[in-house]
Amino acid sequence: MIAHGNKIKLFCGNSCKALASSISERLKMKLSDCEVGHFSDGEISVSIGESVRGCDVFVIQSTSTPVNDNLMELLVMIDALKRASAGRITAVMPYFGYARQDRKARARDPITAKLVADLICKAGADRVLTMDLHAAQIQGFFDIPVDHLLGVPILAKAIAGQDFIKEAGDDLIIVSPDVGSVARARKMATKLDKTLAIVDKRRPKANVMEVMNIVGDVKGKRCLIVDDMIDTAGTIVQGAKALVEVGGATDVYACCTHAVLSGPAIERLQNSVIKKLFILDTIEQPVERQIDKIIPVSVAPIFAEAIAAIFADLPVSKLYD
Repeated sequence: MIAHGNKIKLFCGNSCKALASSISERLKMKLSDCEVGHFSDGEISVSIGESVRGCDVFVIQSTSTPVNDNLMELLVMIDALKRASAGRITAVMPYFGYARQDRKARARDPITAKLVADLICKAGADRVLTMDLHAAQIQGFFDIPVDHLLGVPILAKAIAGQDFIKEAGDDLIIVSPDVGSVARARKMATKLDKTLAIVDKRRPKANVMEVMNIVGDVKGKRCLIVDDMIDTAGTIVQGAKALVEVGGATDVYACCTHAVLSGPAIERLQNSVIKKLFILDTIEQPVERQIDKIIPVSVAPIFAEAIAAIFADLPVSKLYD
């Protein structure tokens, strides 16, 4: 039974307008009228320009840089829509910021991912649609349903048609940049029917530089590193260097779901041995981050299908069948 309105409306904040436009085009509808800005003192200003009473509303907003502004935009938009009597509100978050703060690594650390989940629930969201949370268990931080989309199938489909994949044949190895990313890399290896290798980083003792070992034979092979997120690019660049210098790989490619690319990331990637980096457009990239090495792949089709499925009360898991 459909327990929400029979009309769908899409809204977006300022974090990923291009992606929101692509999603709306896929759904053959326009983005709804909404102005999101700032008052002169820096406070968030939201003005909803049309009625949403009883509607099934989807708010598209990644909480990427500037993280706190984009998070507050999302919260204020949800509150405004709730007070305008929207039938159901879904927070569509292609990238969920603060996801790395999901546990107490040291004494007195906050668990900020849980706090952000609580804020979204309290603001009035009825459900969340997101992609590749840094830790899948973050879904349990929410007291509302979470639809968790996967980035690997999209990346695998985009990469499978690339010339270097066809040329490499059996000489292509899928690589996990660390032990924590093995499950994700294994999914990619299964999708592309390739073998798996791991970059194993370890520090022999305190104040001693990390030593990198390669688990698996990559000598004379082409490698594809698979990660969920690239922030400052230190891990992936060092891993690529180790594959060539320690493992003897000939070429290194990389892919990730969320390209945060903060600080020295672009400079590191530009000067690295990585030939191409495939990223999903969950985070909008400014012009200065758009370099020839970086190949964006759109998530608009999968998010549009997921939104349509949620509106129709159909299972989202079927999208990967």
